[in-house]
Amino acid sequence: MRVNSTKNWQVIILTIAFVTLMDGCATNPVTGKKQVALISEAQEIAMGREYDPQIVAEFGLYPDSAIQRFINARGMEMARISHRPNLQWTFRVLDSDVINAFAVPGGYVYFTRGILANMNNEAQFAGVLGHEIGHVTARHSVSQQTKGLLTQLGVIAAVIANKNVAQFAEQLSQGAQLLMLSFSREAETQSDELGVAYSPQVGYDAREMAKFFLTLKREQDQSSHARLPEFLSTHPDPGNRYERVTQLATQVQQQNNLTNLKINREGYLRTIEGIVYGEDPRHGYIEGGYFYHPEMKFQFRHPLNWQYKNSPTSVVFSPQQGDAVCMLTLGQGNSPQAAAEQFVQTNKIQVTESQQSIINGLPAFIIAGQQLQQDQSGRQVPAVRLLTAFIQYNNAIYIMAAASTLQSFNGYLRQFQDFYGSFSRLTDASKINIRPERITIHTVRTATTLQQLLASQDIAARRHEELAILNGMQLNTQLPVGTLVKLVRRM
Repeated sequence: MRVNSTKNWQVIILTIAFVTLMDGCATNPVTGKKQVALISEAQEIAMGREYDPQIVAEFGLYPDSAIQRFINARGMEMARISHRPNLQWTFRVLDSDVINAFAVPGGYVYFTRGILANMNNEAQFAGVLGHEIGHVTARHSVSQQTKGLLTQLGVIAAVIANKNVAQFAEQLSQGAQLLMLSFSREAETQSDELGVAYSPQVGYDAREMAKFFLTLKREQDQSSHARLPEFLSTHPDPGNRYERVTQLATQVQQQNNLTNLKINREGYLRTIEGIVYGEDPRHGYIEGGYFYHPEMKFQFRHPLNWQYKNSPTSVVFSPQQGDAVCMLTLGQGNSPQAAAEQFVQTNKIQVTESQQSIINGLPAFIIAGQQLQQDQSGRQVPAVRLLTAFIQYNNAIYIMAAASTLQSFNGYLRQFQDFYGSFSRLTDASKINIRPERITIHTVRTATTLQQLLASQDIAARRHEELAILNGMQLNTQLPVGTLVKLVRRM
């Protein structure tokens, strides 16, 4: 969790819902054919300008000017040879460990530091860059909106089975509702084709993009189920794309007599050397049943074996069965009681109990009640039960909200009370001074295998497969002298 001034993502929904749609057809820049497009290019650009500051506020920009310059330079180079070179393109690196890249209307393209860390050469980056530029040049977002296929993916909505609990959590987190587009199979195929077409035009071997799909598939298969699913899952399963993209890239490059295309493994690895790998514990981390936040200097116990998502605006926990949620976020007001009153009003809470309290020496106000939601007949009826503490600490009000279905509440009550009752100051220097893991680049001095190298570098055996995937290798891959290998170190 980081302090961020984030607008409610519902603004995006309103932007779409109330935008003035114009009947008519437009020429698709990629195909040259007429298509039904109810959104003009000017409106498309306006949408991107609306989305961009909200995306940046929600995720934060990765604070590395060299990496930002790299993506901007490569992005602008490719945009100039694309089908829409005159757009005012913007390329950003987001401070997120989620492995993803995505684009929004109007020429805004985003890569997470997570996907950059998992790529192994510049040609892989260029292929994915071309794919995302392709979504914009082919106006896939406009087509999907015209067809009414716009979807919302929330931080927790996908895993909380009870829609009332999910709705409560999304309302509370404010920044959790994220509008993305679920592209059709045809759109994804066309963007793959554009990635294959664009990247060789700026000198890169497009076959490397196909290899990156194998990395994505392995990463997907190895991903932990202890955390919430990545909510930027805007692309289909990569497992069946390797053969098709390899064949397509080979065909395109042979037909156009494109030879001596770049892969640039060493240059790319040197570019990402030092990038933060995985979750950045400076923004909060879990260890030994506690959540610690070194920068904001607080800690609390969390429900064990619950799914977990930490974002700049909230920390969310939910059990596998999806009928409850525990969430920490920031409140508004100059006192716990004032924050509680605003919370009650904003979220339509019917309060059954309330009291002033002290939690581990910190001023607090606690409420119990029910959230009212509208049923099919239009009546306001209880939908979830909740127990919420508002705690004043370091010039901020922390909301520790716990909620569940009406039927399950009593079964979770003890966990809810322990959740907010354990909130306290963090004073342990070993927890405060923790540093993130970063990518380091190791040069092989003696021919060996990847597994032997990892063992010699004191990498725990349980992480060997993780590092193999990170390097796009197998554990038995032979490493000649001079090979560069990505390792991770806490530093």
